[in-house]
Amino acid sequence: MKFIGAHVSASGGVEWAPVNAHEIGANAFALFTKNQRQWVAKPLTDESIELFKENCVKYGLDACHILPHDSYLINLGHPEAEGLEKSRAAFLDEMQRCEQLGLRMLNFHPGSHLNKISVETCLDRIAVSINIALEKTRGVTAVIENTAGQGSNIGNEFWHLKYIIDRVDDKSRVGVCLDTCHTYTAGYDIVNEYDKVFDEFETAVGFHYLRAVHLNDSKKPLGSRIDRHDSIGKGLIGLDFFKRFMTDARFNDMPVVLETPDESLWAEEIRMLRSFE
Repeated sequence: MKFIGAHVSASGGVEWAPVNAHEIGANAFALFTKNQRQWVAKPLTDESIELFKENCVKYGLDACHILPHDSYLINLGHPEAEGLEKSRAAFLDEMQRCEQLGLRMLNFHPGSHLNKISVETCLDRIAVSINIALEKTRGVTAVIENTAGQGSNIGNEFWHLKYIIDRVDDKSRVGVCLDTCHTYTAGYDIVNEYDKVFDEFETAVGFHYLRAVHLNDSKKPLGSRIDRHDSIGKGLIGLDFFKRFMTDARFNDMPVVLETPDESLWAEEIRMLRSFE
């Protein structure tokens, strides 16, 4: 069974995210537990935490199908000491917020070398950053999202993901989120070589590390390394891929999250995707 939702607003407090997910017919969702464009935020209140948990129960939204996303400011592979320490502190805070909310995963973009260090050095720093956060938290899995490889971002090649995982001490608390737009624009032809791409993922990383999917069409072409999402079936990936995805059991029982640009279409997109099952 597929658990499908979208990255919904938590405006007014995290407790509103499950309400917003329910309103679009979702049985999974993503959210920011703090303002994603600020380094520091006020702590979660006891009231917000309790209401969040109550609303998840009320609408039948299980923690294993909720995928919080960390701040876009965080770079766990930062080449400079000050930026790295700031990112590590912010990431730990995000992991602790997930703990407080009873959530089991934190999704994050791996990082960027900023053209100042090698790819491998950046990947090593990311792995150390994850280890630091895992040592200080319990029950939350660090979920690495693959990227389009735009600019100096890393994580656009499957081997990058495995390189990080290999250096994480607690393998039970590290996983991967595949973004379909990122995968396509990174150069993996999921449209014409569906089986080949996912066989390569299995060989390079392993489906046993897959924890979530961001389901997005793409405005930009294969291999462009540009991250521009499009609505389902309206971009260059096209409906045939999504029809096949929805019948692929390898993606069952995990959060499948829309980050498509027109949120007014989310309910319609969810209904359409379910019609493909």
